[in-house]
Amino acid sequence: MQERFMAEAIAMARQGVALGHGGPFGAVVVRDGVVIGRGWNRVIADTDPTAHAEVNAIRDASGRLGVWHLEECELYASCEPCPMCLSAAYWAHISKIYYAASEADAAELGFDDRHIREELQCSPIRRSLPMQQLMREEALEVFAQWRASELKRHY
Repeated sequence: MQERFMAEAIAMARQGVALGHGGPFGAVVVRDGVVIGRGWNRVIADTDPTAHAEVNAIRDASGRLGVWHLEECELYASCEPCPMCLSAAYWAHISKIYYAASEADAAELGFDDRHIREELQCSPIRRSLPMQQLMREEALEVFAQWRASELKRHY
């Protein structure tokens, strides 16, 4: 059964390539043996650098179910998730990830995220992307507002 879901993730990648929507990546989210979310890379089609297959599949599944946690769901990706997609899977509480091609396979095509993986290991002041903290106290006021809000919902 796992091969069937991976085949569908690969089919999503194939569809995206045929449409010229972006890189050769596809993904599906599965719960209880049923595909509940699908996606392929739409970075070019949507002019959105975050429109990766896994993120699109997670968005599709969450939207269909009306939830932001996918604890009992598995993610099938045609390639090992990049740092952003892996983070999205953690935020979504995905229970397991299956992938086909490796990070090294993607790097051979020019989709090399090693630099990002290395940068995430560094403290903000040591990263190649400059970062500067501003207006912390003002932001903390909003944190306090959220903390006191009766409308807040943890995710």
